[in-house]
Amino acid sequence: MRYGIAQRPFVSRWRVYLYLLLLVVVTILAYRPAWHGGFLWDDDAYVTNNELLTAPDGLRRIWFSFESPSQYFPLVYTTFRIERALWGLNPTGYHVVNVLLHVANALLVWRLLARLRVPGAWLAGAIFALHPVQVESVAWITERKNVLMGFFFLLTLLTWVEFLEQQTTRRWRLYLLALVLYALALLSKTTACTLPAALLLILWLQKRAINKERLVQIVPFLILGIAMGLLTVWWERYHQGTRGPLFALGPIERILIASRAVWFYLGKLFWPSNLTFIYPRWMASPTQLLDYAWLAAGGGACAAIALARKYVGRSLEVAALFFVATLSPVIGFIMLYTFRYTFVADHYQYLASIGPIALASAGIATLAATFKGSRHFIFGAGICLLAVLTMLTWRQSTMYVDIEALWRTTIGRNPDCWMAHNNLGIVLAQKNEIDEAIAHYRKTLEMSPDFADADYNLGNVLLQKGEIDAALLHCQRAVAIQPNDPDAQVALGNALFQKGLIDESIVHYQKALAIRPYYVTAHYNLSSAFLKKGEIDEAIFHCQAALSIQPEHADAHTNLAAALLQKGEIGNAIEQYEKTLEIAPRSVPALNNLAWIFATYSDPAFRDGPKALELAQEANEFSGRSNPVILRTLAAAHANAGQFSRAIEVCQLALSLTDRQSPLANALQQEIAEYQAGLPYRENIKQ
Repeated sequence: MRYGIAQRPFVSRWRVYLYLLLLVVVTILAYRPAWHGGFLWDDDAYVTNNELLTAPDGLRRIWFSFESPSQYFPLVYTTFRIERALWGLNPTGYHVVNVLLHVANALLVWRLLARLRVPGAWLAGAIFALHPVQVESVAWITERKNVLMGFFFLLTLLTWVEFLEQQTTRRWRLYLLALVLYALALLSKTTACTLPAALLLILWLQKRAINKERLVQIVPFLILGIAMGLLTVWWERYHQGTRGPLFALGPIERILIASRAVWFYLGKLFWPSNLTFIYPRWMASPTQLLDYAWLAAGGGACAAIALARKYVGRSLEVAALFFVATLSPVIGFIMLYTFRYTFVADHYQYLASIGPIALASAGIATLAATFKGSRHFIFGAGICLLAVLTMLTWRQSTMYVDIEALWRTTIGRNPDCWMAHNNLGIVLAQKNEIDEAIAHYRKTLEMSPDFADADYNLGNVLLQKGEIDAALLHCQRAVAIQPNDPDAQVALGNALFQKGLIDESIVHYQKALAIRPYYVTAHYNLSSAFLKKGEIDEAIFHCQAALSIQPEHADAHTNLAAALLQKGEIGNAIEQYEKTLEIAPRSVPALNNLAWIFATYSDPAFRDGPKALELAQEANEFSGRSNPVILRTLAAAHANAGQFSRAIEVCQLALSLTDRQSPLANALQQEIAEYQAGLPYRENIKQ
């Protein structure tokens, strides 16, 4: 007979449905702070700045190229591409999908454990849904890979159980379905490669024979898992840069790190205090006897589990083996880029946590069944536990509301986290809080002198302050440390551009493109450099390249308009400026340049007096009413409308804000004379 909770005589179907509905509602509400959270770390690479989500050939490149950020997660990027088309860059949609996937996973945990006849399956599903250690996987958009992989991983296990229980020819359809679901899990995140171990553990738990037939059935899963695992190891090593002395750990060091990580994760499950985004990175030395304590404790635990089997059966060892096996790819045996700054992260135990959670829930349920007189007390204690976990999850979710809160909370809980200082610096730089950003970048370099990102980030903000030589020094150092980092090459190109070394800047922009051919920023910056050199055709080529990758790149439209204007293609230039304003209505360069054309162009067919005045006034408003170039355009618009006294007044204001020896001052003086004579300014542009 097929097992299901609904078949128990004392649990009616409506109570099961009520439990499911309550679990869904409470879980969704527990993550309420994350609903409207913003984009966080890596979300720019995965979503907001990922050209693969918008490029016409992006879907092909997601599946059949090495251009994806991080590892090979084609199914994840495909979901992001679909969502980018549906709700653009509104983070709420992405957060809602993550929460719904997590809810689905909690229901699958309940259903799977119920099919395996594990007592307390309902409690395990609820703890999985509401435990605060899961918040990182759910509230962080980038971790779509975790919740999506978990969904297909659990569906695979459920289908495998169904396959084992079926005795008809239909069972082979279930087997093929399990293989397909497993492939989808691997295409979401490669850590699903541990699933064959879970298949064996299910056989062991159900006391089924693990014979040649069963092993043959598991072999295709094993082959898929090994293949994707090897691909990931190669990708991490050669595309993520997990090489060099920082990652050169010996086998004993890796074992010591792994043994401590297992206990760390177990501790966070049973006492989820001080959860943070990046934990301190500990050191492990084969020469320190104390570092072997975690390994010794693991050996003792294995002995205790073996001795306990006669009393508790196979459940304890199955839970422990599932926990360790599912964690195995991320506890130090294989080098990951994140090991640069920490050996552990909450999202690494998203699925592994099912083992200890199921074991604890089964223990509580068994206790309630044994001590029937205390059943209501035990049940009440379980409800209180879920209430506490719900509150902790709510509180932990607030950490992910916005990226600044995330990094400030991380620094508060892990003050020596140089990565958090660097990333907070990025956030502050985006908010134009330059001095504080510089302080955090310098703090990063004190802690990690060879972290090239901090050097070029510091260079970028020093450029904003006008400290070009200091910026150049840091950008050159970043490129020396990490010559194959396209961001470092672009940062150095920017510093050289500001220094006036245009040819040298072009060299570094081109190096960035050689490393990352579809790098929008490099194409855009090259268009600016070639415009500066007067090489218009090259500028147009790179503008078009940038727009082919990211069609809504407003600044690329503006550059393309400027290039077309220099070629005399006035109609096409106007069209590009208008596209800029559709994307970025407050773009001052586009407003100003379009107003200048409408007010001053010699061909009356292209002039538009009212529109010129409207655009110039908007540009002046958005630029703070103190930019002499914008004021010059506004004066020309007033003159074109016959408002000469106002044009003279605005032009004189612009002149007062300008160096009297500059070409702009000479132009303003000439135009004032024309306005005093009652003549609007007219500019001849070649056609």
